Amino acid sequence: MPNKADLKVIPNPAMPTSVAEVEAGLSAAGYIASRQIAMAVHLACHLQKPIVVEGPAGVGKTELAKSLAHWLQLPLIRMQCYEGLDESKALYEWKYGKQLLYTQILKNKIGSVIGESDDLSVALGKLHQFDDIFFSRDFLEPRPLLRALDEPRGAVLLIDEIDKADQEFEALLLEVLSDYQVTVPEIGTVTARVPPLVLLTSNSTRDLGDALKRRCLHLHIDFPDARLEARIVASRVPGIDPKLLTQLVSFVQQLRQLDLRKPPSVSETIDWARVLVLLHTEVLGDETVRDTLNVLLKFEADIAAAKNNITTLTHRARREAGVA
Repeated sequence: MPNKADLKVIPNPAMPTSVAEVEAGLSAAGYIASRQIAMAVHLACHLQKPIVVEGPAGVGKTELAKSLAHWLQLPLIRMQCYEGLDESKALYEWKYGKQLLYTQILKNKIGSVIGESDDLSVALGKLHQFDDIFFSRDFLEPRPLLRALDEPRGAVLLIDEIDKADQEFEALLLEVLSDYQVTVPEIGTVTARVPPLVLLTSNSTRDLGDALKRRCLHLHIDFPDARLEARIVASRVPGIDPKLLTQLVSFVQQLRQLDLRKPPSVSETIDWARVLVLLHTEVLGDETVRDTLNVLLKFEADIAAAKNNITTLTHRARREAGVA
């Protein structure tokens, strides 16, 4: 295996050359990006730095990685984080079954391998020749981090919900995110020729460590304003009536101002838009909203709070759309 010094890290030729190109590319992939998002992606591509993407659930953090992979035509490698995640699930593990099989084969052939006339030292020397075979790439099962480094054209590596993993796992990531390499004790250092584009998403359930944040760019995606949310919904629900679009976006924007346990996310706005189109809704009426609130809100207390304000919210939404 080549040493790290023998490998030249090269930029990915698929990477964008401007912020405007990022915006256009993501839009073509169905992701409407703000200027802030496009700038972070552009910088990450050219500085070869990972991005920690924080924000409420459902605002498009994971979808950003999927859209980047689709636009750049790179494989998306996703690692879902959870408590107790370790290197055997994140980096690599040995194919113990295959090693055991080869050990049995060697055991059956040991007589012909060492020879009947060999003394003990000569026999052991011959057996030591097989050490490297059992701990080589042929017996290594790569997990997401190592697979991303091995991709010859690069990849989009999504480390999803990093805040759910233990702090010890963050330490495991430091070498990968700093130098785009990983050390396998039995083999040596594996370095990416084309560094992957790495996105780490977080719902901020806990603070990430300073060492990890120092190695990454920071991007916070919040709930979009009405204009951006309307563009997002229109891109995901083609053919939606413009007046209905204005009404439902206005309603959701107002709904988020209430004291709710979980305000509706962008993904839930999109789901609601699809429901309203399915029901052939033209005007946002109180009854329709009441019947479909469970698409937007996931807690009964939130639904009850919204029902107390439905008339006020729908009236304002209709007024903003110019609907009687």
